Amino acid sequence: MALTRKEKEEVVKALHEKFESAQSVILTKFSKMTVSQSSELRKKMRDLGGEFKVSKNTLFKIAARDTQVEVISDKFVGQNAVVIAYDDPVAVAKALLDFAKDNEVITIEGGVLNGKVIDAKGVEALSKLPTKEVLLAQLLSVLLGPQRGLVQVLAGVPRKFLYALNAIKDQKSE
Repeated sequence: MALTRKEKEEVVKALHEKFESAQSVILTKFSKMTVSQSSELRKKMRDLGGEFKVSKNTLFKIAARDTQVEVISDKFVGQNAVVIAYDDPVAVAKALLDFAKDNEVITIEGGVLNGKVIDAKGVEALSKLPTKEVLLAQLLSVLLGPQRGLVQVLAGVPRKFLYALNAIKDQKSE
């Protein structure tokens, strides 16, 4: 079923808005993907703050204009789909690579991360990074380290004074 001109314009507008608000867009090629596989991937992406979109290449190219995705618009050839990450590109890339390993119907071609082109190996490297929550926890740990050390040093002074008093008390009681 062919889309009308108005429907195409709506698809392009929606895709353009998605590309503008995306932190990363991963380009994939797919073949012989079943409806259940597609639904499974869409659900995974939605749960992680992402989206799996399939459209005509010409609509992808038009929607990519004046967005970060424009740098890879020449790669929209063949059966393409994009995975758009809005919140955590690392979690989305991990889930996509896991899906690609389990289902050989999809291959990662590359993508764009915060305006920079990445290839398939770059997407794989991105998927191996810790998630946003883990990175924030590590940062918090680093930031709290000096304060924790200061508290331990300051608590050590009265503790050592108490040990000295107990030692004096024990000496006098003998």
